[in-house]
Amino acid sequence: MHDEPTPAWFKSSYTANHEVDCCVEVAVNQPSAVLIRDSKRPWGPRLAVSPSAFASLVDFARSSQS
Repeated sequence: MHDEPTPAWFKSSYTANHEVDCCVEVAVNQPSAVLIRDSKRPWGPRLAVSPSAFASLVDFARSSQS
């Protein structure tokens, strides 16, 4: 049985304003998935996506900023 590491959650650097509590947190230290959760509900559900799917999401978000 393989134990996965405890997720190391972090918020986006765009949420530097600590008064903002509406963002997502991401854990990228998992071997086969990137985990995503709501920062307001860290005990709630988590979304697990492949690293390539997460990279595509980030690329899309960056290209959509205008």
